[in-house]
Amino acid sequence: MNRTYIYLDHAATTPVRPEVVEAMRPHFEASFGNPSSVHGQGRAARSALEEARGRLAGAIGARRRDIVFTGGGTEADNLAVLGRWRYVARAASGSGDPLPSVACAAVEHSAVLRSAEQAAREGGTMIVLAVDAQGCVQMEAVAEALESRPAVVSVMWGNNEVGTLQPVHAIADLCAEADVTFHTDAVQALGKVPVRVDACACHLLSMSSHKLGGPQGVGALYVRPGTELEPVMHGGGQENGIRSGTHNVAGAVGMSVAAELAVRDLERESARLAALRDGLQAALLERIEGLEVHGAAHERLPQILNVCVPGIDPDATLLALDAEGLCVSTGSACRSGSFRPSHVLTAMGRFAVTEPGAPMPAVIRFSLGHTTTDADVDAVIERFPRAVERLRELAHT
Repeated sequence: MNRTYIYLDHAATTPVRPEVVEAMRPHFEASFGNPSSVHGQGRAARSALEEARGRLAGAIGARRRDIVFTGGGTEADNLAVLGRWRYVARAASGSGDPLPSVACAAVEHSAVLRSAEQAAREGGTMIVLAVDAQGCVQMEAVAEALESRPAVVSVMWGNNEVGTLQPVHAIADLCAEADVTFHTDAVQALGKVPVRVDACACHLLSMSSHKLGGPQGVGALYVRPGTELEPVMHGGGQENGIRSGTHNVAGAVGMSVAAELAVRDLERESARLAALRDGLQAALLERIEGLEVHGAAHERLPQILNVCVPGIDPDATLLALDAEGLCVSTGSACRSGSFRPSHVLTAMGRFAVTEPGAPMPAVIRFSLGHTTTDADVDAVIERFPRAVERLRELAHT
């Protein structure tokens, strides 16, 4: 990568770690077999796949057979939410009972929200769990939702936009007491905070490789024994019939190595990233008038800093930051040249009331990772305020 650019968009995707590349290399060369084949090449691929499954399981305190490989975090979320809802709905339709609901937090990843909406289109209902001003799910909302016995409750471990950590252990316990399936999207949390299914009563947990320093296009779903799912993809019956399709052996191997490395280094790396984030936050608050930090009053993932800068155009901001060599994310949706606050910020009550004709502020997400250095953060502290000052001057000319 061109080091004149400062990459602070690790929540979108991460550079693949060198150890991961080396572990994957043989499966692009000599060991290229299909693990469903019975000949020697196929058996070798199957062995590598199962070894990867065991390594990934070990990273989260699971058993090897409880890991289902998918094509990414989005597919894992769909399989968990829609797959569980359809299984429960099929049983309900046979008995004549009303079709069940899906309960999910208002700040969930779109993969979860769209899956819940699809369940509603198929005859179920969608319950949206309210969050507070920091983006944290209200336990009262969970308890109320459980009264209707939803097919699945889905609350992410850590938010991908503002970093808010959810009370997943408490929610999991509440769901377990009600005998309701609980799913958590741990895509951003795994490798950044302790994520262990032997310490959390969740039934389903989604993971993604490319947020960990692994390759894109592969993910996994942890499925607690006894949690039945309806497949959302149909074909050759791979992954014990839950997820059909030829296995991505190289991807699975890469993901397992990335997860092991991330979990191995978690304590040291999380402390390092949190210190870098806090230093960046303090410096930007000091240098940029009116800057606000989203979710700062609640415990957050160590790698994410989401800020709001009034008085500058969101689209122009991203262009200006790119010109400064800063690779960041808007953390919001910009469509057709107009800013629309993300569903996460809307659920948190941000931008609910604006002055008539007043421009929307820019929202920027900085997300750090294993390649982020002190020098990178120093460069952002120098360049970002400079870009904001220039944009504010242009806005008043």
